[in-house]
Amino acid sequence: MSCIYYAYPRLSDQDGTDVEWWDDLCARVSALGFQSVLIPSTHEALDAMVATCKRHRLFFLMDLTLERAADDTDFIAEWAERLLSWSNEGVSGFRCLAPSRLSASDWKAIIGRVHAQQPECCFMAWTPGLGHEQAAQLSGSGFEAAFLSLPWWDYRSGWLLEEHDRLRVDMSVIAPVEDPGTDLTSRETWLRQDPEQARRKLWTAAFAGDGVLVPMGFEAIAGEDDVAQVNQWIAQRHGASQRLQRLSGPQADVTALFRGGSAASLLLINPYVDKPVKVDWRTLRCRLPQSYIVKTAGTDLPDVLSGSGCRLIPVAPASVVKGVAVSSSDQRKSVTVALQSARIAIENISPSVDQGRFAVKRTIGDTIQVQADIFMDGHDRISASLVWRAMDETVWHEAPMEHLGNDRWQAQFSPDRLGSHCYGVRAWLDTWGSYREQLKKKVAGGVDVRLEMEEGRLLISDAVERTKDDMPFTANVLISALDAVGRPQATLPKPYLQRAQLSMQQTVGGSHTTPLAPGEPEQIQAMLSESLAEAMEFADAREFEAGSDVVYPLQVERREARFASWYELFPRSQGGVPGVHGTFLDVIDRLPFIRDMGFDVLYFPPIHPIGQTNRKGKNNAVKAGPDDPGSPYAIGSAEGGHEAVHPQLGSLDDFRELIRAAKEHDLEIAMDFAIQCSPDHPWLKARPAWFDWRPDGSLRYAENPPKRYEDIVNPDFYSPAASAAQQAALWVALRDVVLFWAGQGIQTFRVDNPHTKPLPFWQWMISQVQALHPHVIFLSEAFTRPKMMYRLAKLGFSQSYTYFTWRNHKQELTDYLTELNVEPVADFFRPNFFVNTPDINPYFLQSSGRPGFLIRAALAATMSGLWGVYNGFELCEAQAIPGKEEYLDSEKYEIRSWDWGRPGNIVAEITRLNQVRRANPALQSHLGMRFHNIDNDQILFFSKSTPERDNVVLVAISLDPGGTQAGTLELPLWQWGLPDDGSVRVRDLFSDSHFRWDGKYHRVALTQERPFAVWGLEGPA
Repeated sequence: MSCIYYAYPRLSDQDGTDVEWWDDLCARVSALGFQSVLIPSTHEALDAMVATCKRHRLFFLMDLTLERAADDTDFIAEWAERLLSWSNEGVSGFRCLAPSRLSASDWKAIIGRVHAQQPECCFMAWTPGLGHEQAAQLSGSGFEAAFLSLPWWDYRSGWLLEEHDRLRVDMSVIAPVEDPGTDLTSRETWLRQDPEQARRKLWTAAFAGDGVLVPMGFEAIAGEDDVAQVNQWIAQRHGASQRLQRLSGPQADVTALFRGGSAASLLLINPYVDKPVKVDWRTLRCRLPQSYIVKTAGTDLPDVLSGSGCRLIPVAPASVVKGVAVSSSDQRKSVTVALQSARIAIENISPSVDQGRFAVKRTIGDTIQVQADIFMDGHDRISASLVWRAMDETVWHEAPMEHLGNDRWQAQFSPDRLGSHCYGVRAWLDTWGSYREQLKKKVAGGVDVRLEMEEGRLLISDAVERTKDDMPFTANVLISALDAVGRPQATLPKPYLQRAQLSMQQTVGGSHTTPLAPGEPEQIQAMLSESLAEAMEFADAREFEAGSDVVYPLQVERREARFASWYELFPRSQGGVPGVHGTFLDVIDRLPFIRDMGFDVLYFPPIHPIGQTNRKGKNNAVKAGPDDPGSPYAIGSAEGGHEAVHPQLGSLDDFRELIRAAKEHDLEIAMDFAIQCSPDHPWLKARPAWFDWRPDGSLRYAENPPKRYEDIVNPDFYSPAASAAQQAALWVALRDVVLFWAGQGIQTFRVDNPHTKPLPFWQWMISQVQALHPHVIFLSEAFTRPKMMYRLAKLGFSQSYTYFTWRNHKQELTDYLTELNVEPVADFFRPNFFVNTPDINPYFLQSSGRPGFLIRAALAATMSGLWGVYNGFELCEAQAIPGKEEYLDSEKYEIRSWDWGRPGNIVAEITRLNQVRRANPALQSHLGMRFHNIDNDQILFFSKSTPERDNVVLVAISLDPGGTQAGTLELPLWQWGLPDDGSVRVRDLFSDSHFRWDGKYHRVALTQERPFAVWGLEGPA
C-alpha cells in the first residue's frame, strides 16, 4: 500500500456516467503504478467503488476521523464494529485524521479488535501538525504507518529528518507530496504550481518516505512519466525503513539527502526556485556514510542544478583493495650510481608519517592533498605530477602538480576503494618550457635569436621522431609546426650528448660552421605559440625524470573509523532480573534503547568462557563465592577459549542472531580482543611453551603493580622455552582468533592493553587481517605513554583511547586537542573520547553529580568524532571504592541489575548530543577545531568547522559542575570575512531556537542544569 493515490470521487446513483469515470480513473491509477486509492470519506456507492478497485488490483482506503464524547461508553465497540463492517466490504485500510483526539489506549483497543478479525486491515496515522509528545503517544497503538510533514518543509531545515527518525522507529513513513485536504482554495493553489517544483516535491517524497501520497491532479503537473517512475522506483526498493540522512551543511547551496539499503541513493535538491546552484561533489563524496561511493559508470553526474531542480544519484559500496605485500631494499651507491642519481630534488612531501615509514590514514571519499618541495640546479623549468595506485593495481594514476611558489608544488586525489594505497611524486626537466621561456626573454631583450630558433627546430624534429610510431596525431601536429617555423638546417646525431659534442666541434673560434637563416617574426611567433607548447608537452621525453625516494603508504578505511558513538555494556547484566545471568538474546531487547540514544557501536567486554582457577570475587576479592561469575577477562575454561562463547550467554548461533538484530537497528557490534588467558584455558595444556613459567614450576600471572590479576596469565611472545616455530604458531593462532570473529560478521575490535604486547606483532597482525577484511577497525585501549600510544596508531590501529579521561582543566584540554589537530599526529591518530570505562571511574565524576556527567558528555561528543560511554554513565553512576578510580560493586566481578529509568538520568541530553553530531559534519571528526577567547577560565569556548566551511559549530562548556559560570565570549568574525560590528545568524542546536548576534562580544551564562551550549552558525545576518 506504499504508493497511494488520493481521489476526490464524484460517483452518484443517477446514471452510469460517474461509474464509468471511476473505472477509467482506477485503470489510469493502476497503470501509473499506484497500489492504493484513498478517498476522503465513506460513500453510498462503496460496493461499486471497491469492486472496481479490486478489478484493477488496487487497495481501497478511506479517510477516518474519530472523536470520543466523554460519556460515550460504547464508543470503542461501536466503531470497531463499524470498521469491521467496512473492512468486510473490501476497505483495506484507513487514514486516521486528527489521531490525537483519541487516547493511545483507545486506538490500541479499536485497532486490536479490527485486527483480531481482519489482520491485514491497515491503519495509518495522519501525524503532520502533531507535537513530539502527541506523536510519541501513538507508538505501540497499532498504527502501521505515519505521514511525514513534507509539504511544509523548506528543503533545508533539519526538523524533517528528526521527525523522520522519530516516526520510523515502529511505523512505515508515508510522504505526502501535498496536503491532500479537501480545501478547494489550497488545492487550486498547488494545482497552479510550476512543473519543476512539482517534480521536486514528488521525488523528495519518494526519497524521504517508504511510500508516497499523491493527490488527484498532481500527476498532470509533475507529469505522468515522473509519477510512474517514482512508483516503479519505490516498488524496487526492499527492506525496512532506512534512516534519512542529510550530508550537506545548513549553509550549503545544495541539500543532499542519503538513504541506504538495497537501493542506496543520494538525492540532490536545489532549495531555490529560480537560482541555479553548483554541486560540490568533492564534499559529498567524502560525506557519504559507511563505505558508499557515487556510481560514475553510466551515470551523468550534474555539476549544476537548475532552479527547483533535483536529481537522484545511485550510490554503491566501495570495492575493496586486495592486500599485496611490497618490500624494498637500499643499495650502496657507487660512483656510477651517483652519476645516474636524480638531478631533481623531491623532498618534504606531505602528508607523511615518519617520512613514509607508516601509512597516512584517511576514510573513503576523503581528498588527499599532496605537497612537495621540488627543484633542480640551474634556471631550467621543471614539471611534476602526483602518482598513486591501490596496492593491487600495477598501473599508476597521474595528476599534474601545480606550482605554488617557493619551489612548493601541490596536487590531490580521492581514492574510492577501501584498503592499502600508495602515492608518490615525479618530476622532470621541462625541456620545451625552459627553451620557450628563454626565447621569450631574448626576443623581448632584442637579442639575435637565430641560433635559438635552430635549437627549437631541432627539439621539434626530435619530438617528431619520438612520436611518429606511437603518437601519430601528435607527430602530425609537430610536422605542421615545423612547416611554420622552418625545417632544421642540419640533422644532428642522437642522443642529446652526442648532439652537444658535435655542436661544440662546429663552434670554432666563436663562429658556427653551419650558416643559420635569420628568425622571421612570423616564425618566432609560431615557435612561441600555445598550440605548439601543448603538443611539445604531450611529446616531452621527460629528461632527468626523478621520483620521490619513498612510496608513501595510505590506508583508506570506512568512515566509522573516524565518526561513531560507542556504548559499552556487559551482556550478562542485561537479564532484567537481579542476580540472573543475562544472555545474547536479552541484549536484543536493549537494542532499541541504545539505538534511540543515537549510538552506532555496541561494544562488549570478552564474551568467552571464564576460568575457575583463582576466579575473582565481588569487588576484585581474591576468593570467589560459589555464585560469583568471575572476570570476563580471565578467558578460557573446559568449554573453550578465544573462539568460543560463554555458555551462560548463549550459543554462537545466538550471537549471530544478535549481530543480525543489531544491524537492523543501525548498530554495529564491537568485540573485545584480549590476549590473556585463565589458567584453565585449553592452550595451557595444548601449548604450554606459549606461557611464562617461573623457577618453581608455577605460572607467572598478570600484574601491574600494585594491581594483581591472579586469575589471568599472559602468553609469552618470545618464550625461551618455545622454538621459533612454536613462537610463530602463537602469532598465527592469535591472528586466526580475529579472523574467526571477522568471519562471524564482527568488523570492529577493541584491543585490550596492546601496549603490553610486541609492537611487531600488531603491525603484522593488523595488516594480515585488513588484507582479507578491509572493513575491520581496531581500537587501541592503551592508557600509557604518549609515544607508545602514537606508535600503536602508526602500526595500524584505527582509533585510540586517550588522555581525555583525565583532562579536566581549560589549558590542558586546549593543549591536548591542539596537539591532536596538527600534523603529523592528525594524519595517523584518531582519538576515541571514552568518558568512563569499567576500569575507570574518574575522580571528577565521583564528586560532580549530574552537572559533571553533562560536562564530560558535552566535551567528548563535540570535541571528537569518536566518543563512548560505559553503561551507567547515562544514569550518572559514580559510586566508587574510596580513594580509587574504580567502581564499587564493579560489573567486572558481578552481575548488576540496572534501573534504566533512574531519576536524574541524562538519557535525553545524550540523545540530543548524538542527534546534533549526526546533523553537523563539523562534529564528525576531532579535526577542524579552534579555541577562542572568553574571559572566564572555567569556560571552554571553541569552534569546529568542515574543511569546506559549509558547517561551523560553536561550543561553550562550563568546566565547573558546582554552579553557574558566566563570561563574555569573543566571536572570531574576522574568520568569516566580517567586520567587528558584523552580525551573524545563529541556531541553538540543542534547543533548536534561532537568533541573531550583533558584534563580536556576547555574554553567556552556563548553569548546572545546562552547563554547555552548542550553536550552529547559519551565515551573516
